[in-house]
Amino acid sequence: MHDVIVVGTRVAGAATAMLLARAGLRVLAVDRARFPSDTLSTHQVQLPGVALLRRWGLLDAVVASGAPPASRIRFDADGAVVEGLLPRHDGVDAIYSPRRTVLDAILVDAARAAGAEVRHGYRMEELTVDHRGRANGIRGRQGTGRQGTGRQGTGRSIVDNARLVVGADGKRSSVAEAVDARRYRTRQPSTVACYGYWSGVPVRGGELYQRPGLAAAAFPTNDGLTMVYLALPVSELDALRADTEGRYLAGLDRCGDLGDRVRAGRRAERLRIAPDLPQTFRVPYGPGWALVGDAGLVMDPVSAQGIGNALRDAARVAAAILLGLGTGRPVEAELSRARRQRDAALRPMYDLTVGLAGLAGPGRADRRVIDAVRERPDEVTRFLGVFSGAAPLRGYRSVGNALRLVGWAGLPGLAADRLRDGLGGRLSARRRAPA
Repeated sequence: MHDVIVVGTRVAGAATAMLLARAGLRVLAVDRARFPSDTLSTHQVQLPGVALLRRWGLLDAVVASGAPPASRIRFDADGAVVEGLLPRHDGVDAIYSPRRTVLDAILVDAARAAGAEVRHGYRMEELTVDHRGRANGIRGRQGTGRQGTGRQGTGRSIVDNARLVVGADGKRSSVAEAVDARRYRTRQPSTVACYGYWSGVPVRGGELYQRPGLAAAAFPTNDGLTMVYLALPVSELDALRADTEGRYLAGLDRCGDLGDRVRAGRRAERLRIAPDLPQTFRVPYGPGWALVGDAGLVMDPVSAQGIGNALRDAARVAAAILLGLGTGRPVEAELSRARRQRDAALRPMYDLTVGLAGLAGPGRADRRVIDAVRERPDEVTRFLGVFSGAAPLRGYRSVGNALRLVGWAGLPGLAADRLRDGLGGRLSARRRAPA
């Protein structure tokens, strides 16, 4: 009998298993894949996530893996450019973009070291429930699947019981499906992502680009490579699949000299396409079960918040589980509180991400703010800190902050720009809406 079973051992699941095992709980963590294995990812661990890795004693392993820090960010909004340093946040001042083969393995090793039992090559077949309808374990099959595929052989069926089952198995979570976890604030996929790893593509820190109809990013990763990411409207998926490299490079050619630098480099691996990018909240708890990471809330990767969100959610959910199981009170009450904290913390970034995923490009108001901060290093640092999750987004977009940035003389123009941007966005959405 386990205290907790965690289904999924990537960032959210491995971190949750590690934290619970460190607190002395009996934890089983399972995953279909065999590790180390890769997965589609934007790679970036934003400042709050890096701070958690440091707090948990894991940042040194990320650094030792050769994933370079990025403390300087260049943000190019259709030619309106700000460049500067990230703020210091909870002891860290740089973001990292490790390969998922590296980051996931570090977290899984930490879960094992804490005492969690980890089974890979395991497919969950059923969430088991007791006579009251409360989840009390899983039935699965330990097979001989190939590394990274999750494809199973004819291994024996196993039933494991626990006081709580945590679904950390991603946006298409089997646990969430089994309990019919309710979705809300759902948005249909609007982008398709394509990225690759390149040698000989120098970057000084990280680079972010916004253009009408696309977004792009370039960040250093392991093995001296640069991860270069492109987001296009989902309507271009078929064209991207038909000519992946051509469409990818054509998009990068619109981002300053990024296309030229990439063409001068060498592609180290095949380009990857991520076409399934939903945006939704799920109710993340119920009788005997909980959801963490993308299983409970998933955003379009255009804002690169996924890994940081997963780490923060793991910390939040693990704390709720420990408090609930440790006090004897219904764990669902603590998980309900964790859900409210999650929604309050992430709703502003979720809404911003929905807007960014529309790929409309920067509006007039965005340009006005960039013009107001670009020559003020402290303000550039604050601006970049907001988008790295280190400072509250809601406060930054307030009227009071706008007044502080542009002054009384610029406030009417900023208000007019926001009105025009909003009207233009609504008209654009209406034109895109199906008849």
